Amino acid sequence: MKKLLFQLDTDATPSVFDNVVCYDGGADHITAIGGVTPDNVGAMVDGAIFTRAPKDKKSTALFLGGSSMADGETLLKAVKKKFFANFRVSVMLDSNGANTTAAACVAWLGHGRLLAGKKAVILAGTGPVGSRAAVMLAREGVEVTITSRKEEQALKTVHAIRERFGIEIKGVAAPDGASRRAAIEGAHIVVATGAGGIELLGEDDWKNSPTLELIADANATPPLGITGVDMMDKGRERHGKITFGAIGFGALKIALQRACVAKLFDTNDLVLDAEEIYAIAKTMVG
Repeated sequence: MKKLLFQLDTDATPSVFDNVVCYDGGADHITAIGGVTPDNVGAMVDGAIFTRAPKDKKSTALFLGGSSMADGETLLKAVKKKFFANFRVSVMLDSNGANTTAAACVAWLGHGRLLAGKKAVILAGTGPVGSRAAVMLAREGVEVTITSRKEEQALKTVHAIRERFGIEIKGVAAPDGASRRAAIEGAHIVVATGAGGIELLGEDDWKNSPTLELIADANATPPLGITGVDMMDKGRERHGKITFGAIGFGALKIALQRACVAKLFDTNDLVLDAEEIYAIAKTMVG
């Protein structure tokens, strides 16, 4: 029985990156469909759940992608509503690569050390990677603050996280270098998840911090989000801090996405979202 994966993308053009990684995850054939919405996904789910015998349903799976995590979450809800009894297939949500990227980053930050009780600041943390990383860190007992150029956007993300995950984090405005320096005072962990090519912290902003222990930068487009951190860093010590760059933890991100896709074909009732993907990442780090 061939392993069929339906790549349902909320963008008009399905992601080539996801397509390649999902093939490498073990799918025999991928059908990539763009422009998928809650209004048109129903027939696609019906086609997936009604066509194979119960013992063979595990050989059909869904991967939900696209650039918007909000759209992906809405799509996942619509997909799950179509499932009933054993008429279901396994599904994975990884819009914008946010679940796997955040999981890989936080898994490395926590590898071999206790994070509970520490304070973390996620710079430019209102995007999909930043908000997912905030959730994963908070679940480890970390006190998390996200920053945004606008306080309104920070608080909107805080509210969305509370509604989706039942987790309380803080949000503050930090539109410039001075406010970002102020935001990381007393922090033990700093993660940068801003747009590519935008510097959020200079090296002088963090190298002499008496509290900072761990730094991760998810940006791989020069100039990097945190100057002084190399994109290849994977647990490198710089100025007494342990640093991780986008490529450094990116290898785990890709391996994690492949592993999650492979798991979709083990059974027909998996739902892989932030929590489940992070749990898998912690078993793979090291």
